[in-house]
Amino acid sequence: MERVTVVKIGGNVVENEQKLEQFCRDFASLQGPKVLVHGGGVMASELMGRLGMEAQMIEGRRVTDAKTLQTVTMVYAGWCNKHIVALLQKYSCNALGLSGCDASVIKARRRAPRTLKDGKTVVDYGLVGDVDKSSVNADALRKFLEAGLCPVLCAINHDGQGQLLNTNADTVASAVACAINAKLVYCFEKNGVLYDRFDPESVIGRINPLDFTSLVADGKVADGMIPKIENAFKALQEGAAEVVIKNSDALLKNGGTHIII
Repeated sequence: MERVTVVKIGGNVVENEQKLEQFCRDFASLQGPKVLVHGGGVMASELMGRLGMEAQMIEGRRVTDAKTLQTVTMVYAGWCNKHIVALLQKYSCNALGLSGCDASVIKARRRAPRTLKDGKTVVDYGLVGDVDKSSVNADALRKFLEAGLCPVLCAINHDGQGQLLNTNADTVASAVACAINAKLVYCFEKNGVLYDRFDPESVIGRINPLDFTSLVADGKVADGMIPKIENAFKALQEGAAEVVIKNSDALLKNGGTHIII
């Protein structure tokens, strides 16, 4: 089978109907076997608010108790997933919406309590799962792809013992790409990693570990982009064929930031 492309989209696409429609049209035109991984965190937080619940985020990760898990499952594995699948079918992409428990495509491990960056505070994130390439049922995914299907994965997985777990979608995409030696494309609202965050055209074409260290030291790469690039380096080390960070509006175009090691 030819090289698979794994594309990850976040809330900026999922929660914007115009962007999502355009993205699904472009994704359907993407040549070769492909897998889509999506988030939906903003929509989940909005629903929690309407239900009188308060989303708790610590260091960019959602603390997930039993009620929160029910809500995010309804959003991620329900509306978001099936809406995306329906749009892809509209554009003749034979999509198959999945959570990790479906065909046991991804089996997660419940996250142990973690010490935060301050080195002192310990947090139990609750019903949150961690995954790596060993978590992925690569044979099942390949069978779906060989059958002409396009898996669309949300970030809800399971532990094999009947418990659903909420997982970071970037990590899911990375684990899948590593497991099947795929090209990994992270799509978000910028044209790539920017040298000047106020200049959308200042895209850094390539970043290697030495470049990354300098960019962080100079404050050019900061906040949420740091873990995204760190995850990209890790993905390349563990089996991903290629990693690109680019704008979701430019899926079919060259460009973006290529992460290399």
